[in-house]
Amino acid sequence: MNARRFMAWLPALAAALLLTACSGPSDQDGATLSVMGKKSDLNKSYMTSILEQYEQATGNELRVIAYEDAEYETSAERDFANGDAPDVFLHFHNADLDRFDADENFYYLNDESWVSDLTDSALAYCEDTDGNVMGLPFWENSVSGCYYNKTILDSLGMRPATTQAEFDMLCQTLTDIGYTPICWPADGCTWMFQFAMDPIFADDPALLERLNKNEITYADIPAVTDMVQWIADAAEKGWFGRDYMSIGWDEIGPVMSSGGAVMTFIWDTWFYTDFAADGAYAKEDFALMPVFMDTVDGGTYEGGNLNMMMVNKNSAHLEQALDFLAFCAAPEHYNKAFDGISTVNCFKGQTTNIQSQMVTDASVSIEANERVSTAASKIVGYSAEDVASALKSLLLGQTDVAGCVQMMDEYRIRQAGIQGAEGFPAPPDQSAGG
Repeated sequence: MNARRFMAWLPALAAALLLTACSGPSDQDGATLSVMGKKSDLNKSYMTSILEQYEQATGNELRVIAYEDAEYETSAERDFANGDAPDVFLHFHNADLDRFDADENFYYLNDESWVSDLTDSALAYCEDTDGNVMGLPFWENSVSGCYYNKTILDSLGMRPATTQAEFDMLCQTLTDIGYTPICWPADGCTWMFQFAMDPIFADDPALLERLNKNEITYADIPAVTDMVQWIADAAEKGWFGRDYMSIGWDEIGPVMSSGGAVMTFIWDTWFYTDFAADGAYAKEDFALMPVFMDTVDGGTYEGGNLNMMMVNKNSAHLEQALDFLAFCAAPEHYNKAFDGISTVNCFKGQTTNIQSQMVTDASVSIEANERVSTAASKIVGYSAEDVASALKSLLLGQTDVAGCVQMMDEYRIRQAGIQGAEGFPAPPDQSAGG
């Protein structure tokens, strides 16, 4: 397997990362605990810190299996299928987690002592639809919303929006005087839609349950059509500018730092990890208001998408894996790991992290309008790439609003069928031939 093993935990993790042939988590050395994650995730400073702390404090060796990001899902899926599942598995609570059978493979952590130390939003993110705690959220906790250039708005005598009508008026006014209101990265970026969909389902769990039982479709939910219609109208009115179809991840920073757009739908940690202040504006020029895409009048913020440490319940080292999570969840250990990291708390006892001024200034609005990430984590068959594909067809004029919603349904239902979700038909290519 093309895995990488960390031979020693050094301050610069890359210096400790060596390519090795990995025979899977079941080493002959039964005392070795295996931890599997994406290479870029395990390279985060707080991850290198906590793993190094554990080895130094306990004397136990960790065997870290780090796959390249693009290979992670398929490589991990293969390992699970081959009986080579790790003891501790890092994963976000998103559609790709459905590749792995949670009931069969993961230990529910409801009764662990550290659960009571999780913040409400972090706990909600890690729970499945039955309320089981699937993992320890050891990660940076961002707030997603509409980040806007307050320097530009102030210079124009404009204020941030608090309602959908105000937001639409703001976008149109900016367009009329020659500004691009929204940096909309349509070239490969897929997260924007889930911000709008979160309140539809987070605010109505019964609706989510009916959708996940295949009793209704997106087409039966007016708010989904409203979102798609809003995106189509915004593009037609020029609110995304002229070249939004060619703007991808690498272009967001330059667009926002140059003032090429006034607003973008993103998260606060992006300004500390990916935003290079090489233009006219720096992160201090930005502030935060809710996302408005016509699904909830007061707008919405999305709580952080968190990398969870999950435990293989079939592991020969189950108790050791649970002890490892308990070590990571101890305040003295996570506070050392997250010292100086810009993040909203995942733990109630977090004291050494810092919080962006943007989030602090918007705290009252966030308190009133934040939802736990729901679309990406709790809609059966949800795929951000599939939703983006359907919206791309709409924006390219290849379908209309109703056709786009139909495509979203078809993709979702097919994906749910592939996952074997109850109530959904298996795709024809899987069911043929019995």
